Amino acid sequence: MPLPRPSLTAVEGPSRRRLLAAGGALALAPLLAACGDGGTKDAAGSSSEGGGGAWSFKDDRGRTVRADDRPQRIVAYVSTAAALYDYGVECTGVFGPSAPIDGRPNPQAGDLDVGELTSLGTAWGQFNLEKYAALRPDLLVSNMFPAPDLWYVPAESSEKIEALAPTVGIDIARTSLLEPLRRTAALAESLGADLSAKKVTDAEARFEKAAETVRAAARDNGGLKVMAVTGDTENFYVAVPDSYSDLTFFKDLGVEFVEGKKSDEWGFWEFLSWENANKYHADLVMVDHRSTSLSLKQLEEKATWRELPAVKAGQLTTWSMEERFSHAGFAPVLERLAEAVGDAKRL
Repeated sequence: MPLPRPSLTAVEGPSRRRLLAAGGALALAPLLAACGDGGTKDAAGSSSEGGGGAWSFKDDRGRTVRADDRPQRIVAYVSTAAALYDYGVECTGVFGPSAPIDGRPNPQAGDLDVGELTSLGTAWGQFNLEKYAALRPDLLVSNMFPAPDLWYVPAESSEKIEALAPTVGIDIARTSLLEPLRRTAALAESLGADLSAKKVTDAEARFEKAAETVRAAARDNGGLKVMAVTGDTENFYVAVPDSYSDLTFFKDLGVEFVEGKKSDEWGFWEFLSWENANKYHADLVMVDHRSTSLSLKQLEEKATWRELPAVKAGQLTTWSMEERFSHAGFAPVLERLAEAVGDAKRL
């Protein structure tokens, strides 16, 4: 089954995946069991003892991952690693887009110093098994978009990858943002994070204040229509808001979205030709700012993009659709959204 890919690669299916060559026999570690009973769990379904002792965590696939000791050598999808870092949990390796964009740090990397981490690959389908094995990983963590597939973990290599270390998946699709935030924090806590640390509680307070600011802006500017989009050279994509946890939460705060219609089985986008990019009216456009999407400069080369009322009015804001799922990550996202919604005019 192909992964739903909310970008240029979303519609191209597995033919775009680069097959990974194992390069000979790998010395695979035994597969760690991800089932069984016993142990004391907290409300998040995890347990651990001090700096050592048995560790377990029940992920969003319903799998309870267990280890004799709390994982130390963690490899994660880049934005997941960045979220864990916000809680004080450091990873050894990352995979997924992490290279700078136009000389600036990749927003998906958050506050990570990616130059100090081993990258297993930055593009879809890239996952260097040899590098991964050399890290002697204790745990691999990724988002799921949606479950049960681990984001950016190649399906054709999943058995070999899971044989090297247990894996944990956090579901970020078709739910409210609050749920992956809660689950990521719970995972971080199980890995040793102190959720009562001032840095953590300050970030949560900033997030909650920013959320209320969005709510007030949406209320005061009622009727404003917002559209979340991405684009590639061939097509213009309008998001189906209920498929995205961040857009779902923004809707809960009162933001009114243009509702794209599902164009495929995954249901994340409505695919439009550039000739039909003006199908919907929007007063404010949220533009996907990932490295896999067309930049604003590239979008400006499309005549139909330039003719959109919101574009003409300069009513655009970035869409952090793969932001790290931590309060520290999403607080500034909410602040930018509140400002954009508050300043926009109905066109």
